[in-house]
Amino acid sequence: MHTPHVDAPTAPPDPRPAARSAGVLALCSALLLLLVALRWRPLLGLDRDISRTTHRWAVEQPGLTRAARILTDWVWDPLTLRVLCGAVVVLLLWRYAARWTAVWLVLTVALAAALQQGMKAAVGRARPVWPDPVDSAHYAAFPSGHAMTATVVLGLLLWLLHRRGVGPRLWWTAVTLAVISVAGVGLTRVWLGVHWPTDVLAGWLLGAFVVAAAVWVHGLRRP
Repeated sequence: MHTPHVDAPTAPPDPRPAARSAGVLALCSALLLLLVALRWRPLLGLDRDISRTTHRWAVEQPGLTRAARILTDWVWDPLTLRVLCGAVVVLLLWRYAARWTAVWLVLTVALAAALQQGMKAAVGRARPVWPDPVDSAHYAAFPSGHAMTATVVLGLLLWLLHRRGVGPRLWWTAVTLAVISVAGVGLTRVWLGVHWPTDVLAGWLLGAFVVAAAVWVHGLRRP
């Protein structure tokens, strides 16, 4: 007979490494935010140069651009990733009876979305504007919601897999898919001309900060 696996009453891992990582990532995110808010010319100039180049490529390569739109709008879309997260929450509740971890996962993803939207409203950075756009997007640019959501959701799911002690084949397959997805979604947003490169970098940094902070919070709990 199958016995559900509950959150084990064992000592959790040391939360201090996650806390240190969260601190470093918070500092990096704050520095990038400051440079963008102050409109530091070298950084914004680099943003423009990269964006002009990638937009020219996107116009010249319509096949790659169509593939990028499919990936960013369907495969790596924030809604798709949140549905994946919801499926994992159901699995945690149904198979493992891990109520605390399921609630922790839902709250983390919800707080990440709120942080993302709050920063977009606070910074109010305009998206790139092109005379011949290949795609469009709404709301403010900084940070990239696609990049941040992918980092948060896939980072948390990787941590859960590691915590469950999955086999090396499954683990490295999951790591490979997560890295490709997080990097790929950021590149597609720049390629399609709907984000500046620093928007994507901010999404990655903030997403990694949220993951590290969430792991730290999870480690503080004593079952």
